[in-house]
Amino acid sequence: MKTKTVTIVDVSEWDRLIEDTYGKPYSFQQQDGCKGRGLVNFDVPSNEYDYKNDSIIEKVNGPEEGVSFKAWLDRDPTAKMKDEHDGTRWLDLFWGRNFYPHVSMIINDLYDKQLLEKGKFSIDIDW
Repeated sequence: MKTKTVTIVDVSEWDRLIEDTYGKPYSFQQQDGCKGRGLVNFDVPSNEYDYKNDSIIEKVNGPEEGVSFKAWLDRDPTAKMKDEHDGTRWLDLFWGRNFYPHVSMIINDLYDKQLLEKGKFSIDIDW
């Protein structure tokens, strides 16, 4: 029988690690059109992919999702949304559903910061 060791991280713990490390709102489950229940597997370090967008339409559930890691790092999480009437009411949801970097960029940055060890991981999405 062939086996492998995988570190399983609860999605809320994953989100908390990102928020505590970067000081930005983050919701892995809400990304990519909202992920369903289940495990999302990845390796550390990961094959990097960075979104090309440095900006997107600033609207919750807008037509664009994902920004470059640099754009995500550079943006003040309290800055108002330009394309929403109020600009702050849906700000956290905008960050969760639209304004986020590709997870591989975060994985490798956390690895470089020695906050993740090399190996196989799964994020457990359950609610």
